[in-house]
Amino acid sequence: MGVKISQEIPFSQEELLMLEQRFRRLDKDGSGMLEPNEFFDIPELAQNPLVQRVISVFDKNKDGNISFYEFVTGISKLSEAGSEEDKMRFLFSIYDIENDGFISNGELFKVLKMMVGNNLTDVQLQQLVDRTIIRADEDFDGKISYEEFCKMIRDLEIGEKLTLHFK
Repeated sequence: MGVKISQEIPFSQEELLMLEQRFRRLDKDGSGMLEPNEFFDIPELAQNPLVQRVISVFDKNKDGNISFYEFVTGISKLSEAGSEEDKMRFLFSIYDIENDGFISNGELFKVLKMMVGNNLTDVQLQQLVDRTIIRADEDFDGKISYEEFCKMIRDLEIGEKLTLHFK
């Protein structure tokens, strides 16, 4: 691909080559970019209700596509070399749709709705969202900050659960 990867990426040359091969296989039209529909061709992701949010988080320049650099940068956060902080920030970003550093009631509702589908009514889901906000919102501003989010999920071993293993 000829893309020069910066020092911030924790992959060896061999791992980068492997990731480049995977990227090229996913890039069905050979555009050098992954479009959202190409992600849905991955069986493990096709049924994942949050795949669109993952794409959005990976898409740093917000052009609707994922470049190889964005792909590798995103994957690096979830790799074994990615820190617990990287994984927590990634997860927070899934919920922080507006990218303003907070999870609002509406954002939490939207993401949870993606996850539960029609298994809960909107009223039941809103009650769950309201309870979650009340429990996590320590400064009573009606939204969840990154720090409040971290406190709320600190015992869930997120680092291990969000780690991609490449071997």
